[in-house]
Amino acid sequence: MKLPIDYMVETFVALANIPSPTGNTYRVMEWIKEELTRLEISYTVTNKGAVLATLPGKNDERHRLLTAHVDTLGAMVKEIKSNGRLKITLIGGFRFNAIEGEYCQIETSNGRIITGTILSTKASVHVYADAGKMERTEEVMEVRLDEKVKTKEEVLALGIQVGDFVSFDPRATVTDSGFIKSRHLDDKASVAIVLGVLKKIKEAGETLPYTTHFLISNNEEIGYGGNSNIPDKTVEYLAVDMGAIGQGQTTDEYCVSICAKDSSGPYHYGMRKHLVQLAEENGLYYQVDIYPFYGSDASAALRSGYDIIHGLIGPGVDASHSHERSHREAFENTAGLVDAYLRSGAVE
Repeated sequence: MKLPIDYMVETFVALANIPSPTGNTYRVMEWIKEELTRLEISYTVTNKGAVLATLPGKNDERHRLLTAHVDTLGAMVKEIKSNGRLKITLIGGFRFNAIEGEYCQIETSNGRIITGTILSTKASVHVYADAGKMERTEEVMEVRLDEKVKTKEEVLALGIQVGDFVSFDPRATVTDSGFIKSRHLDDKASVAIVLGVLKKIKEAGETLPYTTHFLISNNEEIGYGGNSNIPDKTVEYLAVDMGAIGQGQTTDEYCVSICAKDSSGPYHYGMRKHLVQLAEENGLYYQVDIYPFYGSDASAALRSGYDIIHGLIGPGVDASHSHERSHREAFENTAGLVDAYLRSGAVE
């Protein structure tokens, strides 16, 4: 049975269009729960709000866990300025220049959605000589609201308060040439891929060799998405996240990237060799890479003291934590490796 790549791409677009900055993921987690219910896959919900789905396997003594995270970069209202604009504080590891000019929305505590645009305080080149030279920092970036407000009091009257979440317009687009360009490919692409593999397994009536858990985490961007709620019998832990592209990297937008090392250190050598062998045996286009400024849910689990074999793979994503882009082929290769891994023997 073929992997449902169209389903995966469509699922990614649906997920991308549900705002879910870390700390405000309720709506997207509801979508995940509804989809798992539709696929007839049992799950539990953790105290942190993550979803843990389980497929019983032939071997129930040695468990596996796969994780992908649905929380994204975002921001919060830091200050309501006297001129009716907002100062924001960032959620996740990115820079202000990555969101300059982006449309956004503010969700008030009573659920009202108010739109705006993220700009520098010197956005107009017709007024400010140093508009291009000014360093983009929290002090010089602001949200221009799409409301007729000129004072702090008028903004407060809209219901906006300090601590309200700010989400960025994903602008998810699928091109005729197979590119998927959007914010939040990290890591909603991998969530869609995992769901697609689950759909294939359920529809084919397969039983996996090992009982396997699927953790859809919701706090990865701030470092503790998958560092808890790992079932006791778990031996192998595979994070499905994104592969970072840039100068000096082997990863591109078409491969499944297999991580050898990130900022936390090397990943389990046996797991890495196992994944490479599976990719080669199944004719998948892959690259092995090192991500110098990166950490995954798998490395977070190790830091929490879990005695596990850990690995990290994902579709190649260009311009990570900015205007991201991948390709349908990366979805195919990543899904193929996830599927092959789930059906494979134990990591030596």
